[in-house]
Amino acid sequence: MVKSYLRYEPAAFFGVIVSVESNITYDSSGKHLLAPALEKLGIWHVRQGVCTKTLSPSLSSRAPSLAVTCVASAPSSLVASGYADGSIRIWDCDKGSCETTLNGHKGAVTALRYNKVGSLLASGSKDNDVILWDVVGETGLFRLRGHRDQITDLVFLDSGKKLVSSSKDKFLRVWDLETQHCMQIISGYHSEIWSIDVDPDERYLVTGSADLELRFYNVKHELMNGESMANETGPETGNDGESATQNKWEVLKPFGEIQRQSKDRVATVRFSKSGNLLACQVAGKTVEIFRVLDEVESKRKAKRRLNRKKEKKSAKMGVEATDNVEANHGTEEAGNVLVVTVPDVFKLLQTIRASKKICSISFCPVTPKSSLASLALSLNNNLLEFYSIESGSSTKTLAIELQGHRSDVRSVTLSSDNTLLMSTSHNAVKIWNPSTGSCLRTIDSGYGLCGLIVPHNKYAMVGTRDGKIEIIDIGSGTLSEVVEAHGGSIRSIATIPNGSGFVTGSADHDVKFWGYQIKQRPGQDSKCLTISNVRTMKMNDDVLVVAVSPDAKYVAVALLDCTVKILFMDSLKFFLSLYGHKLPVLCMDISSDGDLIVTGSADKNLRIWGLDFGDCHKSIFAHADSVMAVQFVRNTHYMFSVGKDRLVKYWDADKFELLLTLEGHHADVWCLAVSNRGDFVVTGSHDRSIRRWDRTEEPFFIEEEKEKRLEEIFEADIDNTFEDKHIPKEELPEEGAVALAGKRTLETLTATDSIIDALDVAEVELKRIAEHEDEKARGKVAEFQPNMIMLGLSPSDYVLRALSNISTNDLEQTLLALPFSDALKLLSYTKDWTSNPDKVELVCRIVTVLLQIHHSQLISTPSARPVLAALKEIIYARVLRNAKILLVSTLQQWII
Repeated sequence: MVKSYLRYEPAAFFGVIVSVESNITYDSSGKHLLAPALEKLGIWHVRQGVCTKTLSPSLSSRAPSLAVTCVASAPSSLVASGYADGSIRIWDCDKGSCETTLNGHKGAVTALRYNKVGSLLASGSKDNDVILWDVVGETGLFRLRGHRDQITDLVFLDSGKKLVSSSKDKFLRVWDLETQHCMQIISGYHSEIWSIDVDPDERYLVTGSADLELRFYNVKHELMNGESMANETGPETGNDGESATQNKWEVLKPFGEIQRQSKDRVATVRFSKSGNLLACQVAGKTVEIFRVLDEVESKRKAKRRLNRKKEKKSAKMGVEATDNVEANHGTEEAGNVLVVTVPDVFKLLQTIRASKKICSISFCPVTPKSSLASLALSLNNNLLEFYSIESGSSTKTLAIELQGHRSDVRSVTLSSDNTLLMSTSHNAVKIWNPSTGSCLRTIDSGYGLCGLIVPHNKYAMVGTRDGKIEIIDIGSGTLSEVVEAHGGSIRSIATIPNGSGFVTGSADHDVKFWGYQIKQRPGQDSKCLTISNVRTMKMNDDVLVVAVSPDAKYVAVALLDCTVKILFMDSLKFFLSLYGHKLPVLCMDISSDGDLIVTGSADKNLRIWGLDFGDCHKSIFAHADSVMAVQFVRNTHYMFSVGKDRLVKYWDADKFELLLTLEGHHADVWCLAVSNRGDFVVTGSHDRSIRRWDRTEEPFFIEEEKEKRLEEIFEADIDNTFEDKHIPKEELPEEGAVALAGKRTLETLTATDSIIDALDVAEVELKRIAEHEDEKARGKVAEFQPNMIMLGLSPSDYVLRALSNISTNDLEQTLLALPFSDALKLLSYTKDWTSNPDKVELVCRIVTVLLQIHHSQLISTPSARPVLAALKEIIYARVLRNAKILLVSTLQQWII
């Protein structure tokens, strides 16, 4: 009989307010802030400071969770989020559902921007490409190539007809989206361009880089108007025809630059919704707020500047010379237009200083009545701050901080009844409800490295890096007492099975045994828990881990010399020494029956030992990096291990087999806690997240899991399978090249296979129908038995069903992989489908794509000519009829 196991799957994760790698943005209403939290997208109610909804992609336990790298909100309720694998998901915030998934980029998405009406979405990526997406049609329009490095920002101009892209290759590019070509390249930057933005009226475009100044450009409009272009370029170009032609296509004209206050590089530049403010966030702790003056104010300021300049000149000259100069200036002013410069338009209003490094900023689209604007900041210590910007100063209105730790989670501990979870970090201890993920208590503390919850869940002990033991009163959420316990950091704490005390191990070479005591609070009637040192044992090296056997017979001590000493608990006499690890043991645990002890080390191995003779049963190469925590499931020989390779692994210590690999964390996993019943596991990580993995009722077998892991390795390499490795790859794209928006994925290849299968089944069925008609003509009447696979559909409808199941975004890449013979069969069915008004658009897309792909073969294949001739007559007429029907229905609705 093959042994089966129960599967563990990701159930919840909490503790992350906002990610470091992504930006934040308000929704269109201004009531909610969208804050990416690793693979989820949290929707925070700004006034209440509560996360009302989370948007998370549905992924299996075997698939790695992908972090959100970019987010953008549309004028409607739609939100686009880009991920580390290059995919883009469109969410409906009101419904909380994923509307569509767009696959096109081969690298992480780094920039997203909607046009003003929200019908188009531009995306940039680490693969150096810009892709334009049709949001309504849920498909990619085209890919723009030309940049030599990662795209950093995008902005639409001229009602969505132009697109400006910035990149780490130090160039700005202006793209004409109607002709799909690059119409202007702006150079001259000394470092990477990190951010660009344009004001709502599209007068000024600002760019930010590592240079000490912000550069501004005037945005030209009505480029196709020859008269206006001649007027604009005439004074600059003179009689030089070549330069006039060159300036004709310039959308952005240099306006000037303004010095920044900070020396750090620019991270983000953004105009407010009303366009009266400009925020410049640097890669540090400051945000510089500039006031944008209107045309009247800027001209007044320019005039004052000109007058001051005149006064200075006149003061240097004599009385007679002054009269001449004033007369000359009078004639110059009458003949010339007043020149407005960048400092005349943009005036530094104030500088916002945050407590930690700022990761992203976002202006609220709704301007409050009492202030100029509201600004949200995300900090790199898992914190959101909101500021109200006024003319004189800025005021912090809200900080969202209680729902997560400021730094990585160093230890997690479950209570005896699994109702409470305690996590420690560098400056706080948090008590959580592990079922709901809600934070119940937050207690300021030292740098907690380990902890335990005392039986009856009233108190908790925390061992800190400075050698103190902190006694925490869970009920009141206060620090009850701090005990100077060790001279070095307390690395490990282990409870004594009978509940009378605990054992601590420290870097000062001491192992100390502690007992609980109840004492009277000074000046109060209530009593509180305290601890006293019962015994102390001196070791030869730093103590890294301590563990006590369930029968309290042995105490195991892991030392810095890579060995584990087993001692008798009562007499503290030496019993066994476990040696074999090449690097220090960082974690260990003893099974409930006391038969096995497992040790995890910085040498990436797990070693399973017998506690009776100290023999090593097996050494397993467990993780790709240091093993940080290991724990047995109670009353079994199954165990969990976590490591710096971000993985959680489930093992059978009797068979020495890997049962499951759980992927989900985005950074090193530091700690682990298994519930008493083994129904769930909790892990804490450097990514500040606490994840819960629940045991399901789904059984699995070891051999099946091995096969799945091999399939995943094969699927991960699927892109390389179709590429000839001997052909040299093109390192740099062609200048201003345009390509298809989609990319080949496992879904597109599966869809291609399904179309080919449907065509084959339909062809066989058509032959059977033709044979049946022949027999019927001969007089041999027999009832026709249709193919059960076709679900009662006709051959044409069966093929149409296979095509309709394909995602709109994947259609081009699916048809691209279709062989010519199958493409010809598919074209023959399309003329029948045009009779269905709902499928006319799909038919047009299929025919257009197949004609583009197989044009040369189609025109040279005689059998294709009748099909193409029939389609030429039918498709145009059907599209025209559908357009008329749509127009009539729209007019009727408008009249009603």
